[in-house]
Amino acid sequence: MAAQGRNSAEPGPQWPRCAASAVIFRAGEVLLIQRGKAGPIQGFWSLPGGHIEPGEPTRAAALREVREEAGVVAELAGLLDLHEVIRRDRPEELTSHYLIAVFYGRWIAGEPAPGDDAAAARFVPLEAVSALQTTEGTPDFIRRAWTLLQGPSH
Repeated sequence: MAAQGRNSAEPGPQWPRCAASAVIFRAGEVLLIQRGKAGPIQGFWSLPGGHIEPGEPTRAAALREVREEAGVVAELAGLLDLHEVIRRDRPEELTSHYLIAVFYGRWIAGEPAPGDDAAAARFVPLEAVSALQTTEGTPDFIRRAWTLLQGPSH
């Protein structure tokens, strides 16, 4: 069944699109990238992440994006959340709709270096995150993931 208002033969983006990202920690720091690609989040700090390629498992996509955008190798501990991002230019004009699987884990190797569409990549002390201009939900994801990694005794 075709989506309301869109003929499946029409060219253009098909929404929603699936993506994956990861909250990666090293000691008391979290890996963040600064978005470099022109668009509504250019210059904002966010978790490394991006589109899931056709046939690619979601966890593999998250790890690939961490490598491509920040040059870091990581391991995932679990799935933190499913995050929806819906943007409209006007109430009736959908410009983007993403469903993002947000994972969390730990750094294994590599020093952050911007790649792909990142303008910068670095490990940021947890207490410094609030001073950065971040994408929607980023500080909350970091806080929740840190709590999960610390375990029930903390």
